[in-house]
Amino acid sequence: MKVVTADQIAETVKRLCVEANNVLPDDLRSALEVARQAETSSVGRSVLQTVLDNIAAAQKTGLPLCQDTGMAVVSAEVGQDVHIEGGFEEAVCRGVREGYREGYLRLSVVGDPLRRQNTGDNTPPVLHTRLVPGDALHLTVAPKGFGSENMTRLHMFDPSAGKEDIIAFVTETVVRAGGNPCPPVLVGIGLGGTAEQCIQCAKQALLRPVGSVHPDAFYADMERETLAAVNATGVGPQGLGGSVTALCVHIEARPTHIAGLPCAVCLGCHVTRHASAVL
Repeated sequence: MKVVTADQIAETVKRLCVEANNVLPDDLRSALEVARQAETSSVGRSVLQTVLDNIAAAQKTGLPLCQDTGMAVVSAEVGQDVHIEGGFEEAVCRGVREGYREGYLRLSVVGDPLRRQNTGDNTPPVLHTRLVPGDALHLTVAPKGFGSENMTRLHMFDPSAGKEDIIAFVTETVVRAGGNPCPPVLVGIGLGGTAEQCIQCAKQALLRPVGSVHPDAFYADMERETLAAVNATGVGPQGLGGSVTALCVHIEARPTHIAGLPCAVCLGCHVTRHASAVL
């Protein structure tokens, strides 16, 4: 049995908070470079070049990629042969607190949704924990900015809905969002389950490597069709028009009830950030 201490968890989460906000994953940076070359609008190409310049500046200076350093969403896959010494949730909160304060990241969390008092340390984070086989603890920090988060939509379709209905809903969501989520976006789609599981699936879809292909040929085809439909809207980079509105569409589907067909759409901005570590 592997022993992981609360201090190790806190230190790792702290590091991941800073890393996720300051360093863009290679797959996303490469996708943006390809998008700049493929964009047919001169304004869109200029916007994408500015985006790439910003990414390079963040890497050079060690400063955040975006002024909205997000609400920390922490996912933990805990091996069932791992023993955690100390309080797990407190350690995660401590890591977020120290990461955001010592990393000089913007503190954006209020303690109550109606009585808007800032907590002063970006806690509490959103924490998802899952028990898995093995003796490793896998941690992922995915800061979520609210320009894109506010564009999230959930629709409980009748089970008679088909692929075309889903694609139309996703496309409408992107058009309604316009420039708010800072396109080009990543589009995460959750299908099935219950309402809460459906939204979580859409969030998980945003963490897939950009351009990865769904293992089910049916959904792989649907991802390609949806991406083509979204990019045909002309929303373009930063909503200023163009041929690249989304960099990818990723779908995660789960079993659901015979009487329903939940569909969630979560958008990630052009700097959809995340960093992971294994203890």
